[in-house]
Amino acid sequence: MSTTPRFGLAVRDSGTLPLQILAFCLLWSSAFTAAKVTLLYCPPLLLLTARFLLAAAAMFALLGLRRGEWRMSWRDVAIFAGLGLANNAIYLGLNYIGMVTTSSGITAIISSANPVLTALLAAVFLDERLTWRKIAGLLLGVGGVAFIVRSRVRGGLEDPVGICFTLAGLVSLVVGTIAFKRLAPKGGLWLGNAVQNLAAGLALLPLGLSLERVNEIVPDWRLFAGLAYSALVVSVFAYVLWFHLIRVCGATRASA
Repeated sequence: MSTTPRFGLAVRDSGTLPLQILAFCLLWSSAFTAAKVTLLYCPPLLLLTARFLLAAAAMFALLGLRRGEWRMSWRDVAIFAGLGLANNAIYLGLNYIGMVTTSSGITAIISSANPVLTALLAAVFLDERLTWRKIAGLLLGVGGVAFIVRSRVRGGLEDPVGICFTLAGLVSLVVGTIAFKRLAPKGGLWLGNAVQNLAAGLALLPLGLSLERVNEIVPDWRLFAGLAYSALVVSVFAYVLWFHLIRVCGATRASA
């Protein structure tokens, strides 16, 4: 069995892969609830800036304990930084802005359409086979998403503008997923994820300070608890699991 660096995950282990998938799904889904809670106390861009920079600081601190984990070419650093913009800054930035006026549940449901767009783009750019069985399953999935979103918008339960922000964020996530598999950056996923979080935090910092007001932040234990969970658990462990699953399973299967 080949492995990634010490802070990484086993690349192929049929025994632990189902547990890794289950852990990722639980962490990823819980992030929407944590985000909705913290948005009650802090504007979205400033909140994400703090989340990304906190996650980057934690990961670089861990990596500082192991000098061997720092080996990465400048090409791969640039790729991971670009992925940080797509998968973190743009995707979550638009998601958080949309979630100000929409529920965390509908945001999670829209994000579950990820496999449909990923499968279509993966067939074009990654030569991943798209069978009729896959197409049928994906159409059923997106049909369910469309039905729920349409019914909640018509019932006045969700804001259409917020949903548009969430959909735009979904597109950014899919593009980042395809780019990661296509460009195949080398190096440990921990260092790559640290670079992504740092790039995303630095990109959102000037936007947050210029478009939002710091005095709108309400210090509250739920804000700090949600921020710590989102940064240290989701941005660190869930994202490492995500890119690991893309490497192991392929873009389409990992998204599904």
